[in-house]
Amino acid sequence: MDALQLFGLFAVTAMLICYALEDRGHWYILGFAGACALGSAYGFLQGAWPFGLVEAIWAVVALRRWRVRRQLMA
Repeated sequence: MDALQLFGLFAVTAMLICYALEDRGHWYILGFAGACALGSAYGFLQGAWPFGLVEAIWAVVALRRWRVRRQLMA
């Protein structure tokens, strides 16, 4: 397994963990957004631009969800 594959494995694992824990707090939603951004970078780096694009969109959606949830909790 090379460094790029390890990076992708880390990104996808972080996405899974943060998604599973989203109901525990808005910080997990922010973590999910960050992990989606990492997944997007991985997709573009490996040459799978459709995956990179979709993950970038998920990152934006998650950031918006984080903002809304944070405002509701304030």
